[in-house]
Amino acid sequence: MGKLIVEQIVSADGYAAEPDGGIGFFESDVTGINEADGDQLRMLESVRAIVLGRTTYRMFADYWPDADPAVEPVAVPINTIPKYVVSNTLDDAPWGRHAPAQVLHGDGVDSVRALQSRIDGDLVVWGSLTLTEALMRAGEVDVLRLRIVPRLIGAGRSFAPHDLGQRELVLEHSKTYPRGFVVLQYRFT
Repeated sequence: MGKLIVEQIVSADGYAAEPDGGIGFFESDVTGINEADGDQLRMLESVRAIVLGRTTYRMFADYWPDADPAVEPVAVPINTIPKYVVSNTLDDAPWGRHAPAQVLHGDGVDSVRALQSRIDGDLVVWGSLTLTEALMRAGEVDVLRLRIVPRLIGAGRSFAPHDLGQRELVLEHSKTYPRGFVVLQYRFT
């Protein structure tokens, strides 16, 4: 069984979403984020499944199926790695001209555990804050990757649940990029 990786793009003050749920704080800085494409491609080499919550699925499905790989090199693995959407409201999850995502109904933590037992390799959860919180509370996350955008937003939603308590992390990898973008990868102990 592979690792469960949670990756979040966060502001320098630690928010994964703006107060209204928006993500404009990093959408406006795509050039800085794209500096880390090589790092993303290396991480994706071991990933055998992408897991998304309903809201993040909709954002991804609106963009990635038609993204130009010449501009977005990570579009190729994102579009080819099997995708799963944790949702009790969706019946199907189309992905443009690519294979659709499979919908996992029921409890999110139980669904991810069952998926992880079937997949030979790592799973990555991107965004999907409600699912991420549940997985963190349940102690299911093995690796936390933070992609930090050099921007303060002052308020918003954290990627970690407010009632998580203290959890020890071990830094496995860090990299800074010329425009101030930083990638930190931690392992839960």
